[in-house]
Amino acid sequence: MTVWDRPEPPARPVPLDRERIVAAAIALADEGGLAAVSLRKVAARLNAGPMRLYGYIATKEQLFDLMMDEVQAEILPEEQPGGWRDALRTLAHRTRRTALRHEWLADLLGGRPALGPNGAAVAEATLSALDGLADIDTVMRAVETVSAYFTGAIRREIANLRAERATGLSKHDWQRASGPHLTKMLATGRFPALSKAVYDGTDLDAETAFDTGLDWVLDAVATRLTSSPQ
Repeated sequence: MTVWDRPEPPARPVPLDRERIVAAAIALADEGGLAAVSLRKVAARLNAGPMRLYGYIATKEQLFDLMMDEVQAEILPEEQPGGWRDALRTLAHRTRRTALRHEWLADLLGGRPALGPNGAAVAEATLSALDGLADIDTVMRAVETVSAYFTGAIRREIANLRAERATGLSKHDWQRASGPHLTKMLATGRFPALSKAVYDGTDLDAETAFDTGLDWVLDAVATRLTSSPQ
C-alpha cells in the first residue's frame, strides 16, 4: 500500500491530517535540510504525540515522498507552453527555481519516482510535450537525458550554495583565496588546458550557465528526434 492509498485516522483533540504534517515537515526541511526532519520533530511542531503520526505515515521515507510531491506542484506551469522545446525548458527552469526555494529537493531529485498526484502530473506534462514526435522509447530517452542534465546542474548549484554558507566564502572570495596556489600550479606548465580555461574562459553566473547547458542538451535532443522514426 502506498502512502497515498493509506486511509487517514479520525481527528483527535489536536487536529491532524497529512496536509498539516507535510507542511510542518517542509518547514523543518526548509530551515535545516532533510536531516532536520523526523516524525518526532514534526509531531513536536504540531504539538502532537509522535505515535499519532504513524496513523498517517508509516516511515520517514514515506514522509519524504509526500514532501517531494507537495513541492512538485510548484514545478507545473499554469499553462502548457507551446512546442516541446519551450515545454521542457520551462519545466527545467521551474524545477531549478523550486529547488532554490527548497534546497532539500536537490537531495531527492533523480531517485525512484514516488508518483504521487503532482509527480505524475509533472511526468505527464514532460512526456506529453514530446508525444507524437518519435517512438515512445526515443521520447523516454530524450526525457531522461534532459532530466539528467538539469538534475546534475541543480545539485551542483545547491552544493556550491551550501559550501558558501559552510565556509563563509562567496564564490569570488574562494577564488581569491585559492588564487596563489592555483597560479603556482599553472605556472609549472603541466596543465595547459586548465590554464586556458582559467585565464581565457568566461565566468558565467549560475542561471546563464544552466540555460546555456540546457540549450546544448535540447539541441542534441532535437537532432535525435529529427532522425528517429515515428
